[in-house]
Amino acid sequence: MGKVAEALSKAGADIKPGADAGFAGNDQKISARPGKDKNKTGGKFKSPRSFPSFEVCKGWDERLVAAIENYSGVAESFRRLRAKILHPAEGNPARSILVTSASPGEGKSFVCANLGVIMAHGVDQHSLLVDCDLRRPNLGRFFGIESDGAGLVDHLRDGRDLSSLIVKTGLDRLSLIPAGTPPENPSELLASQGMSNLIKEVVDRYDDRFIVLDSPPAQAASETAVLAQHVDKVVLVVRWNGAGREQVKKLVEQFGREKVLGIVFNAFEMNILDKRLQDEGYYKYYSEEY
Repeated sequence: MGKVAEALSKAGADIKPGADAGFAGNDQKISARPGKDKNKTGGKFKSPRSFPSFEVCKGWDERLVAAIENYSGVAESFRRLRAKILHPAEGNPARSILVTSASPGEGKSFVCANLGVIMAHGVDQHSLLVDCDLRRPNLGRFFGIESDGAGLVDHLRDGRDLSSLIVKTGLDRLSLIPAGTPPENPSELLASQGMSNLIKEVVDRYDDRFIVLDSPPAQAASETAVLAQHVDKVVLVVRWNGAGREQVKKLVEQFGREKVLGIVFNAFEMNILDKRLQDEGYYKYYSEEY
């Protein structure tokens, strides 16, 4: 058993051997919206509207909870994204997925958190979220986990045992590795052999394990391009009226069309027909800090 696998087992990750976010893949479009309050939830309960057996947990950010509980279109959008990952038109399912955006404030961390949750609620899937935005870590906050503790940085820089860094989110099949304290050399750490080994071992050893990485905005940090080389697929997050068409096109060309799974559109304003069909106002969420 490799070091990463052993660490996951020690952390109690339940391993077995062996968005409304608009999503535009090669042939489909999906749309996601969380709640308006940034407060955290106070208990563990089941969503009565979108997921009859979908649990959200104590300490989770209310925006994440609201996206699951209050907006059935959001949950269904992420289900469709999961289906595209698990059942691709060609080839094998993507086991490692990088979530990024062109610029800050487009909602990539929110999408990454939702994707991890929806993957963990699959019949046979386990998810490991990794906060690779070492400059501005935010992913853990969606699950009530502060970013000022130990995390990925300590493993890559100091060789700290991974089992002490993996955090339970409250869902049995969803674990998280926080970023840790922002380092002076994020690009070098993420480009290291240790990062490559972490991704490879999780993917190679466990058939039911999916690893989802939250990376820095691609145009703001060079390490995103390096991370993209180590994953199966990339999901681009674009905020409505955010990154321009040329910016997105440039990123797709940079990563390679075959590498990009699709584009998630956030803060999407529906037309009159969409509103009537959804009986909702706007596909919008508050993601300025993410």
